[in-house]
Amino acid sequence: MLKIAHDVLYNHPLKENHRFPMIKYELIPEQLIMENTCVENNFFKPGLILDKNILLTHDKIYYDKLKNQQLDKKEIRAIGFPMSEKLIEREKMIVQGTIESALYSIEHGISMNIAGGTHHAFTNRAEAFCILNDQAIAANFLINYDHCKRILILDLDVHQGNGTAEIFRDNKNVFTVSFHGEKNYPFRKEKSDYDYGFSDGTSDMEYLEKISYEIPRLIENFEPDFIFYLSGVDIIENDKLGRLSVSIKGCKERDKYVLNYCKSNSIPIQVSMGGGYSPVLKDIIEAHANTFRLAQEIYF
Repeated sequence: MLKIAHDVLYNHPLKENHRFPMIKYELIPEQLIMENTCVENNFFKPGLILDKNILLTHDKIYYDKLKNQQLDKKEIRAIGFPMSEKLIEREKMIVQGTIESALYSIEHGISMNIAGGTHHAFTNRAEAFCILNDQAIAANFLINYDHCKRILILDLDVHQGNGTAEIFRDNKNVFTVSFHGEKNYPFRKEKSDYDYGFSDGTSDMEYLEKISYEIPRLIENFEPDFIFYLSGVDIIENDKLGRLSVSIKGCKERDKYVLNYCKSNSIPIQVSMGGGYSPVLKDIIEAHANTFRLAQEIYF
């Protein structure tokens, strides 16, 4: 059975201008259940991650400031969310959801997190709606507790995974891959183990040809025993933060390629949803829902 982490604390206090991008976390499960792609039992509520597991990745001084609500105005402004205890609780639940999902993937091949993909969170700072780096923390958890030895993080969000790149800069057991918009945020990019920047306006054919050529080569060279996949849908053509021109169908083909590759090569994969900022809400929901539909179709 497909297992999907779904935090139930998405209704934390937000200013109205933050509410639109957050509502997808409510609507995606509703859509999947309504269309019979999923049932209630596919979803699970994660626990709260232990501090010691956060500290496998994040700096203690930063984390103490975060949990004690002691970030300064500049640090809060870089995040983009107003701070609250409930926000931190939600972040801890999201990260634990990715850990629990990853453990399930080892046994069953795949798992998903409705949220997550917080790849702009660095070792010692938060940035761009990302406070704790869920897939980085989960990768360190799997390695630290001897569940895996070599992990590849495949980031196909339109924005470079700068925080993830910084966290694993000197870690030879984790290979970071980021395909992103070359001229998009962050404007000062970190160095992943492999980076590729697409030009503005890149459409389906160029995008799919590039990833289908590079991804097998990268995986075969590194030989990971686990893959974390950040499946952001902000690559689609009408995304207000994306600048690429990939269709919803092309985005689905991307996910189909990645999931089929992992399934056929028996590499466990955990999927976090990442970004999606189309002004047309139904397009965000459809693009994200396709990832879950494909997981059910390919694995179950």
